[in-house]
Amino acid sequence: MELSALEGVTFGPHPMRVCKEKVNEFLLATGGDAERWVGFAPPGYLASALFVVAPDLLSKLDGYSVIHGEQTFRWLRPLAVEQDLLVSGAVTRIRERGGSYFVSFELTISDGSDEVAGGTSLFLVSQSAQGLVGGSDTPIEDPNDRGNPGPSQLSASRSDLVKYAAATRDWNPIHWDHDTAVSAGLEGVVVHGLLQAAWALDFAAADISRNRPFESARIRFRNPLYPGLPVTLASEEADGKVSVVIAAGDTQFLTAQIVLSGQ
Repeated sequence: MELSALEGVTFGPHPMRVCKEKVNEFLLATGGDAERWVGFAPPGYLASALFVVAPDLLSKLDGYSVIHGEQTFRWLRPLAVEQDLLVSGAVTRIRERGGSYFVSFELTISDGSDEVAGGTSLFLVSQSAQGLVGGSDTPIEDPNDRGNPGPSQLSASRSDLVKYAAATRDWNPIHWDHDTAVSAGLEGVVVHGLLQAAWALDFAAADISRNRPFESARIRFRNPLYPGLPVTLASEEADGKVSVVIAAGDTQFLTAQIVLSGQ
């Protein structure tokens, strides 16, 4: 089908329960603080909500290469454990450039009457690798090696990527199948952008005790991160906002602009 025909298509609503077991599975897969997030899900758990409905869209894109380019999240209320929610999605805009498509996908999470959280995903979609993924000067590490991350560093092995995919249902094959990743213009499987987003959000929320630490976040995936490469997280806070950068040397993999919530 023509991708342009997807503009305006809606998916869901699908039910989602924020159950304790799935939250703990997410925390284990992302390295989150299980003692901190007991009665409420961590901010990055919105990735799990996204993949309640995103597979509906991805099924329409079967045969295309799909890369996650940017993500925004908004939190109107914290996600309480054992809460029942409804998740909907909508393709709001499709732009074509040079044979590649930029697909905007709106996520809405509600309790049946009021919106609880949401966000917008920007997916880069193409039938060929050309022009889809920018180059990176970052060396590829042994895909089964976690490297030797220091106390201020994080890394993910290929095994970690499978655990994260199982926790969130983000089974895009570029994160586990080498041939699919190469066909998308990558040099091999890559770390989920939303796994890195969970790292960044946890890092920014480390000293915040509120159940809803953020109002919103805009996350950009700058370069593909390959398994086994240790990365450093750095943040800067000013005027109620936090900027987070995930990088290795001069190469940035993720940047996030996060708006802090009030009490």
